[in-house]
Amino acid sequence: MTKAKRCAIFGNTYQPKNSAAVLKLFDTLVRHDAVPLVDRPFFDFLSRELHIAIPACELITDDAFRADLAVSMGGDGTFLTTAMRVGEKQIPILGINTGRLGFLAGFSLDDIAATLDDFFSGRLRQEACSVLQVDYSEGEPQAYPFALNEVAVLKRDNSSMISIRVDIDGEYLTTYQADGLIVNTPTGSTGYALSVGGPVMLPGSRNIGIVAVAPHGLTVRPLTLPDDQEITLTVKSRNHNFLVAIDGRSEACEDTNRLTIRRAPYQVHVLKHPDVSFLHTLREKLLWGSDTRTAPLAAPSLG
Repeated sequence: MTKAKRCAIFGNTYQPKNSAAVLKLFDTLVRHDAVPLVDRPFFDFLSRELHIAIPACELITDDAFRADLAVSMGGDGTFLTTAMRVGEKQIPILGINTGRLGFLAGFSLDDIAATLDDFFSGRLRQEACSVLQVDYSEGEPQAYPFALNEVAVLKRDNSSMISIRVDIDGEYLTTYQADGLIVNTPTGSTGYALSVGGPVMLPGSRNIGIVAVAPHGLTVRPLTLPDDQEITLTVKSRNHNFLVAIDGRSEACEDTNRLTIRRAPYQVHVLKHPDVSFLHTLREKLLWGSDTRTAPLAAPSLG
């Protein structure tokens, strides 16, 4: 007898309009004899705020859960939180987009039943995504020290620029004078790093990006390096502290603390549609290379 699949469900608790999709999700899991596990905050939101009658399920109250699939219902922020909760468990994550862009959460609400059918029949493909690990020279990060997208050091509040010395495998690279510095994975190359001029990296490229935020210098350009190299950041600030953002989870850090960033010893497995490539997603989601101009601008009238 085939063992029942266990499906862990995490969701955005600020989108009441998606109750119909949640019902379709549970109906599909019941049809496949799967065991639903629901994250406690999402369960409370569905039952108390949306008054949804949830079928028999297990509650997820910590990170010690077992599952064959993790479903993230929300935008890319919810997906990053789900990846944090899954951690090293190697559970494939299915992102159902209920937000705006949904680059990581690549499946739509309308296709939720068909998507789950594809998963249970083995038609979805898995994409292994590298993760960054952050270590402090003093103490440990308060937040989960692993990032699927990026690790960023940023100036705090309205303080002046910070000084960021970068060493790669123990060799000095340069010292950035900037509002911050982003160290990103290929997955994170389409996020914060892209918004400040970083390059897009294709999945599986095994690279790490270094992109300055508002650098004070015209010679500063993004840098890409192999992901087997170790990056050390030494930050100096006038107010002697700065922010560390690990996939958007921010905390203050004293500038006596050095950060070491390296490739983590595990990967996050993301489920993708077998017929939708990264390049297709790049064109569709980010309108890559599109030109909205329909006609040349008319010359101003001289009369």
